[in-house]
Amino acid sequence: MDIVEAEAATGVEARTVPAGEAEREPHPSDSLRTFGAVVQALRGHAGLSRHEFAAIVQFSKHTVESVELGRRMPDEAFVERAEEATGNTGALRRAARHLTRGEVGLAAWFRRWARLEREAVSLCTYECRLVPGLLQSEAYARAVFEGTIPLRTDEELEEQLAARMERQRMMRERPKVPFSFIVEEHVFRRRFGDAEAMRGLVDHVLECSTPRNVTLQVVPLESGLHPCMDGPVRILETPARQRLGYSEGQKNGRLISDPKEVSALCQRYETLRSQALSPNESRALLERLRGEL
Repeated sequence: MDIVEAEAATGVEARTVPAGEAEREPHPSDSLRTFGAVVQALRGHAGLSRHEFAAIVQFSKHTVESVELGRRMPDEAFVERAEEATGNTGALRRAARHLTRGEVGLAAWFRRWARLEREAVSLCTYECRLVPGLLQSEAYARAVFEGTIPLRTDEELEEQLAARMERQRMMRERPKVPFSFIVEEHVFRRRFGDAEAMRGLVDHVLECSTPRNVTLQVVPLESGLHPCMDGPVRILETPARQRLGYSEGQKNGRLISDPKEVSALCQRYETLRSQALSPNESRALLERLRGEL
């Protein structure tokens, strides 16, 4: 299957998102953009300027503009008044039922993968930089976001934190989906905050990896070089039994759909899985690390 076929099968465009696009891209969902375009088209068909339309629906011109550009979720009053102002066709009422908010707090280049994660029938993660997002404690996630450059506003930081915690829900809500994690030991040794915060992180990781469908393996410091030295690896299987990979670097991410590339990633992951500590040994190691704090 080539990239074009993969896009058709997954509904996700397989490309790298440049860093600049992450700054330009707002957070609307496709449904918000579509609804806004319909409002704008119906307003135009009714012969109303944005200023005139704003007066009729009793919202500011700025609010109307935000809705039409897909940047704002319209409330019920807006939908009803806009429906009346554009001829009571019923189009806006029907469209409003399908509105969903955008994925605020997720990096632009990661959103495609995050959508695939929610539908995956299995997920494998190798991480050598930091604790995987699905296993991070709230204090750890906050520390990561606070250290981001360029700096984020308090509002942006809270959005990122909320998105991270929301993303973790799928592990609790999908008990039949296998989640596999392989993490380098030095990741858990990297200090943040005080001893209490570090213990909280280890406790959180141990709790998250307790369910039978979650497997955590640690690559010990003495293990030496291994097949995944090129960097972090994520692999998932879609409901259609297609395997996809994902790699991430500085301000960019890449969805990998080429069968040969994905096969190589799977082979590397499976080889590393055999070289890492067993789940029981990994838990014992984390418990020893906690005791050292």
